[in-house]
Amino acid sequence: MRVLFTALLLLLASGAPADGQTDTVQGTTGAPVVLGRDTLFYIAARIGPLSAADRARGLSERLARLAEDPQRTHDSLSLGHEEGVVNIVLGAEVIASVTQGDALAVGISQDSLAAERAAIIGRALRSVSTWAIVRTILIGLAKALAATVVLLAAIMLLNRLFPAVYRRIESWRTTRIPSIRIQRLVLLSSDRATDALLLGGRITRVAIIAILLFWYVPLILNFFPWTEPYANRIFEWILNPVRQVWLAAIGYIPNLFYIAVIVAVTYYALRFIRLFFDGIQRGTLVFPRFYPEWAMPTFKIVQFLVFAFALVVIFPYLPGSGSDAFKGVSVFFGVLLSLGSAGAIGNVVAGIVITYMRPFALGDRVKIADTVGDVIERSLLVTRIRTPKHVEVSVPNAMVLSSHITNYSAAALDGGVILHTTVTIGYDTPWRQVHELLLAAAGKADGLLTDPRPFVLQTALDDFYVEYELNAYTEQPNLMPRIYSDLHQNIQDAFQEAGVQITSPHYENDPAAPKIPPAFRPRRAE
Repeated sequence: MRVLFTALLLLLASGAPADGQTDTVQGTTGAPVVLGRDTLFYIAARIGPLSAADRARGLSERLARLAEDPQRTHDSLSLGHEEGVVNIVLGAEVIASVTQGDALAVGISQDSLAAERAAIIGRALRSVSTWAIVRTILIGLAKALAATVVLLAAIMLLNRLFPAVYRRIESWRTTRIPSIRIQRLVLLSSDRATDALLLGGRITRVAIIAILLFWYVPLILNFFPWTEPYANRIFEWILNPVRQVWLAAIGYIPNLFYIAVIVAVTYYALRFIRLFFDGIQRGTLVFPRFYPEWAMPTFKIVQFLVFAFALVVIFPYLPGSGSDAFKGVSVFFGVLLSLGSAGAIGNVVAGIVITYMRPFALGDRVKIADTVGDVIERSLLVTRIRTPKHVEVSVPNAMVLSSHITNYSAAALDGGVILHTTVTIGYDTPWRQVHELLLAAAGKADGLLTDPRPFVLQTALDDFYVEYELNAYTEQPNLMPRIYSDLHQNIQDAFQEAGVQITSPHYENDPAAPKIPPAFRPRRAE
């Protein structure tokens, strides 16, 4: 629009030449030089084999061609002398020549005649080219408008056609689009097949619109001389990368065979290694001092090493592996991984060390730092423990490795783990009686072993009472809270029946022996 506006201003400023108007120099004899409907001047002399008529006709054709070129500026006319001829030059092109014969025919000097004819040619070209610019712009706008209408009509047609296709495909769901199966094995369900068709339709619609735009933009640019050079460049900008990618893909096919062979060898090697470690885990393969629970962790380590080795072998065959950009990205990700995963790598290393240390197994009752519970999961990063309160605690393996680990279940397998509790009894109660009462309470508690027998230790003689520690064995450390609760209940019942006062935790006086209401007395076996 700016070019059109400028052209209209030039048109109004210059005006169109009137019919029959001529702008000539002195003399009207010879062959006329015509531009449009105007006769600019006459040529009366010949040059070599060219007659005056031939010179006039050739100049008229050159001027018509220059006038139709809207990109050519006509303000750069200049004069040049060459072997007795004065040339009228536009840019680097000689468009007319003035000889001494031409000057004699009109009766003025050769330089003056050349200057006058250059001025006449310049005014005529500017006048005619203004109309040519306007006509070119109007024709280009008309073509662009027609192309835009066609494009919009095509897009509207696609917007109406494809939704109808989508609805038809949706109506075929589970009816005309069956599931793809082999006997009872469903390879592709009807819903997934319908979704795949809908996705293909949407991709097709976008591709068609992209192709239309791909042809529309260069076509619009081709309608105007000022933008015509860019039309071909757009095709080159788009097609050259596509061509390069296609050639690179064709040239990359031999490397694909190398990669396919490496992947196949790696796949079957891992299958064999997995079969080997499965045999160790099941016990069909036995190696001295290699425990079955080490099989899967060791397989994962070997699997990672095999993958890493395969990746190193495949790396040279990857596209762009030798470019500086690929190397830079690889270094960047390496630094990012090393800085951001220090804690994770520490936990992984700790998890591997814990695996081969075998401090506990799944289901063991353990105490790690201040957490007591059953091990329910052990991974390379964390160890998960379920506490007696049914709360899951995730302990990082680095913390597990740096903490004291108490395994109650391992001790229970070797003669049982000892549970102990402490009571304080005054000096007025014979110690033998206290021992009998504590051992009787231990004998009634569920979950405690009778062999090895429970035993009592007197751990301290304080100012007002004696500390007695009851120790009993159990093979069920997972039930420790319940066993402790039953044991404490039995101790209270035994001492209350015997009339012995428990002075824990503080001793103040000697009240009368506590009496148990009949409803709360333990039932005796009849």
